Amino acid sequence: MHIDRNSHRVSHPQVTDNLMLAHEQETSVVGAIGNPNLPTSWFSIEGSPHPLGVIWLEEERAFNFALYSNHATGVSLLLFTPDQLAQPCRRIDLNHLTNKSGRIWHCRVPESDLGGAIYYGYQVQGPQGGRKFDLHAFDDQKLLIDPYATEIHFPDSFDRSAAIRPGSNIGKAPLGVLPSVKEQEACPRKADRVRFHEHDLVIYELHVRGFTRNPNSGVDSQRRGTYLGAIDKIPYLVELGITAVELMPVFQFDPQENNFWGYMPLNFFAPHSQYATHQRNAAREFRQMVSAFHQAGIEVLLDVVFNHTTEGDEHGPCYSFKGIDNSSYYITTGDPEHPFANFSGTGNTLHTKNRHCVRMILDSMRSWVHHYHVDGFRFDLASVFNRRGDGSVSSSQSRLVAAIRADPVLGKVRLIAEPWDAAGLNQLGQGFPGKRWMQWNGRFRDDVRRFVKGDPGLLPEMVRRMYGSDDLFPDSLHEACHPYQSVNYINSHDGFTLYDQVSYNQRHNWVNGEQNRDGHRDNHSWNCGVEGDAGADEEIVKLRIQQAKNFCCLLMLANGTPMFRAGDEFLQTQYGNNNPFNQDNKFSWLDWDRLQEHDAFHRFFRMMIAFRKSHPTIARSRFWRDDVRWYGTGAEVDWSYEARQFAYFLNGASQRDNNLYVMVNADWRPHTFSIQHYESFAWEVAVNTAATSPEDICDSGQGPRVRSRQFPVAARSVVVLRSCRATDAVIEKPETAGPPNKPR
Repeated sequence: MHIDRNSHRVSHPQVTDNLMLAHEQETSVVGAIGNPNLPTSWFSIEGSPHPLGVIWLEEERAFNFALYSNHATGVSLLLFTPDQLAQPCRRIDLNHLTNKSGRIWHCRVPESDLGGAIYYGYQVQGPQGGRKFDLHAFDDQKLLIDPYATEIHFPDSFDRSAAIRPGSNIGKAPLGVLPSVKEQEACPRKADRVRFHEHDLVIYELHVRGFTRNPNSGVDSQRRGTYLGAIDKIPYLVELGITAVELMPVFQFDPQENNFWGYMPLNFFAPHSQYATHQRNAAREFRQMVSAFHQAGIEVLLDVVFNHTTEGDEHGPCYSFKGIDNSSYYITTGDPEHPFANFSGTGNTLHTKNRHCVRMILDSMRSWVHHYHVDGFRFDLASVFNRRGDGSVSSSQSRLVAAIRADPVLGKVRLIAEPWDAAGLNQLGQGFPGKRWMQWNGRFRDDVRRFVKGDPGLLPEMVRRMYGSDDLFPDSLHEACHPYQSVNYINSHDGFTLYDQVSYNQRHNWVNGEQNRDGHRDNHSWNCGVEGDAGADEEIVKLRIQQAKNFCCLLMLANGTPMFRAGDEFLQTQYGNNNPFNQDNKFSWLDWDRLQEHDAFHRFFRMMIAFRKSHPTIARSRFWRDDVRWYGTGAEVDWSYEARQFAYFLNGASQRDNNLYVMVNADWRPHTFSIQHYESFAWEVAVNTAATSPEDICDSGQGPRVRSRQFPVAARSVVVLRSCRATDAVIEKPETAGPPNKPR
């Protein structure tokens, strides 16, 4: 074995172990026999191929490194000290005869051989070019991040452009961080868990930075826009009634990519360090945040991006996956002009038909569950998982979805799919391969938006959405779906805010730098008469708030799982920008001054959540079936194209709950409804979206009594009646009971 002290390089002219130097020095006098410090295990000498990534071995006081590459012809491990990031303190060239098992390169480095290093990266050699399914992008000068790195460090000299151009980027590249021994010891062995919510599940989608970054958030300046800042707002979320937060991506992403949302992951194991009060505190502070949410009874769900990475297409940077094994990680096309398949709309698509790629995703999910104790995952563009290597859609089960189902840990966490991709594949409902998964219901979003806006011909669809979307999630003998699998929402990060939904007809995205071509073209929105706030008089503002209350009310009354975006509860605005993905400013930061400005609307929203949670008859494991009766303004539903009114009676006896009678009028004219169960029960008005606060929603027993069968419902409004006490009364089943039937 030859050691070059000047270049810090260990070379291997023959079959040798790259980590034996220290042990050879140690045994040169004493000899091999009887030396208690001499490794006796093959793995101690050669390293172990499992698990992938870097782990600390306390008994050996050593780190084990393992890296998968199907096509690499050579791998070098580079170690760096904090004070010298432009030059490795040690370089270890791995020998395939000693440090490779199958497709995995591995080695073991004793703590005494680190030379003070706490950062690491790889350089990988391999063939150039390649066929369609072996399209290589090796650059042996590139310093690459370990895909399994659990923490990423960005040096002050970090430069994204250095990863885009060929050649070395040492000193300008992000680095993996060796696991902190103390941090691992401090990590709680027992996961703090929270109750799995059922009928009371209300999901709140938030962006960690945008949630508290605004100076008016009331959060200390050192904690604004961080994991710890989110902790400071937990009392607010508890008062609002939230039982689950869905965090927009927290995987580490490139801080120089001009991306605020985080949907361009650099790595799948490390929490985004820029959301911590200090870069090195990300893992600890993320755990603190999850624990604090759990103590408040709130589940933590992660919006995860396993369909693409920040490396983009052939013009994008080479940070990790491209340089380690391009064709294993990405779907390629065979087209020299466009070599990367782009079903994600971001330049590349992760190759989830590849066994190793599936394994990496599973390992990532387990890591977040085991180390950070998260409660579930929402999968961005999840239909990508059903793409074959050539991009076609598989009619059989997705390999990844099947593997998750079979996993003893992941099969038990909450799983939510965005059941479409950016290339036009939409698998909402039974088309998605995860039969027990929850799904973002884009049909609910679009149908409710259009109905409240006043579009005609939507009554059958609207009734279906309120019932729980059994057309998408049927409870037939074969399918046996549940209504809670439908994640109902009006607005999410992707599109207008709730306020902008009722204030703008067109997107106003010029500030994004895409010539206003980005974002959804048709939002099914209506500005109530004037585009934006300029020129909106008192009547228009009143109508907008009433329409926003209609959206909130219908969302909370529908069977299924409600979700809404942070800030909608106090009418947050993005000034008509429906795609502020790169706006780290007022377009994306919550404006907490609007909480006070729209305190009456916030009260309505908060009490509407409480109303839903206090009436388990609304959100059920099963569909309403015989407990619901559908009506129009009279005894019969008017299914005609121009009809915009319907009512329903929901019997709460089976749930030991009050009965509800809901009247919905999306017409621009008032209508009088004839209450079909007027004599059977004593009714009070629980909700009336046309009324002003505090009469728009009342606590149980505090609403005005209904004195007549004929009830006037104002234009564009929703009225909810509640029986004055829970009852065991059973109403005979009329023809209008059960699931709504679309007229022929």
